[in-house]
Amino acid sequence: MALPWRAEEVPDPQLLVLNERLAAGLGLDADWLRTPEGVRLLVGNSVPSGATPVAQAYAGHQFGGYAPRLGDGRALLLGELVDTEGHVRDLHLKGSGHTPFARAGDGLAAVGPMLREYIVSESMHALGIPTTRSLAVVATGRRVQRETALPGAVLARVASSHLRVGSFQYAAASGDRELLCKLADFAIERHHPEAASADNPYLALYDAVVAAQSELVARWMLVGFVHGVMNTDNMTISGETIDYGPCAFMDAYDPATVFSSIDSWGRYAYGNQPAIAAWNLARFAETLLPLFAEDVEEAIAIAERSLGALSTRYNAAYTAGMQAKLGVAHVDTDTAASLLADLPELLQHNHIDYTSFFRALARATRGDAEPVRGLFADLAGFDAWLQRWRELSPDGEAMDRVNPVYIPRNHLVEEALAAATDGDLGPVERLLDAVTRPFDERSGLERHAEPAPDDFGTYRTFCGT
Repeated sequence: MALPWRAEEVPDPQLLVLNERLAAGLGLDADWLRTPEGVRLLVGNSVPSGATPVAQAYAGHQFGGYAPRLGDGRALLLGELVDTEGHVRDLHLKGSGHTPFARAGDGLAAVGPMLREYIVSESMHALGIPTTRSLAVVATGRRVQRETALPGAVLARVASSHLRVGSFQYAAASGDRELLCKLADFAIERHHPEAASADNPYLALYDAVVAAQSELVARWMLVGFVHGVMNTDNMTISGETIDYGPCAFMDAYDPATVFSSIDSWGRYAYGNQPAIAAWNLARFAETLLPLFAEDVEEAIAIAERSLGALSTRYNAAYTAGMQAKLGVAHVDTDTAASLLADLPELLQHNHIDYTSFFRALARATRGDAEPVRGLFADLAGFDAWLQRWRELSPDGEAMDRVNPVYIPRNHLVEEALAAATDGDLGPVERLLDAVTRPFDERSGLERHAEPAPDDFGTYRTFCGT
């Protein structure tokens, strides 16, 4: 399921950004990574002795259509390393050149999209959301042709693995049950070792992935994150967020929010993400049917029962998270239910900035309700909701611990990426400073906490290929 491959030679590698804290956690010397030889490692042109970089194969449903052979078209798995806590991590490159899975693509990447993944993935990590991490972005000195010629770059990414639902789809499609078993056994060992001792380890693996993905998508929803391309090849077995292509954070609350330029019918809209996760996990179940039971009908029944638990798991995670955001985690779920149920309509009807709302609401617990009241046009409707909320004795300090001040605001991301493309990394550095300490309100970062200006317009993102 992988082919040995080498990254294309980079003509003039220049380190743009290095995640020194992540490097230290991986047991890597940041000072050495900044040397010419270290930078060559970060683009795959210098490979450690004994390492064999590979391009991985996988299949996947892309926007609902099945593609039997996808794979790392512009990526390479350099190898594995053990971090300072004893965990195995993949070191992976993105934008390192054409591979046998590239099809018509050039296998390259531009500075802007690679810095986007760096910024957003590190923001997600700081928010406590399981995610792949970004170690570095290196400019290549090569121009990449998209709508225009853009400066090229390679992203060095770290993950607990790159196993995807699409990996299992590829193995299942081969008809080789032994290969499928080996892949499932590896996934159990790597990510869900508790499944090994279950009566049916493969069913336990499936249940563990359902649980991990239910929790992950609930966390996305709680911060207003829109992945943008929830294809099955972008759903990990580990439960980490992966492949930050046309992703963005929602501004004004609207379940129909779509950012991807190619998602014209809204399949991966913000409000659709829980249902899409369930659809993807149904495809995962299909790959494991031969391992669930010998009898097909029995295997299907087993899968349906396990998949049926997803909505319960998701709803529990989302409800608990939303109660925490509203400072009423101490209140039983039934008491808080109507409060939570009525909030989305209020936010949508009044076009309320999702992130700003919760921080402004917390101020009301300290006697200053005007900032949050000032957000609403339907003041009577909100005041009625606010009174019900106050009756539950919300904890403002607890709210500030879970509601970010700073997210990668779309207008600031675009501003930073445009500046970086022109050679100015200052805006990227300032944005990273804000979003990697998202809960700590700081002087001088007021602009990073503000919604997009009215003239920002409709925002569209692109996958970078």
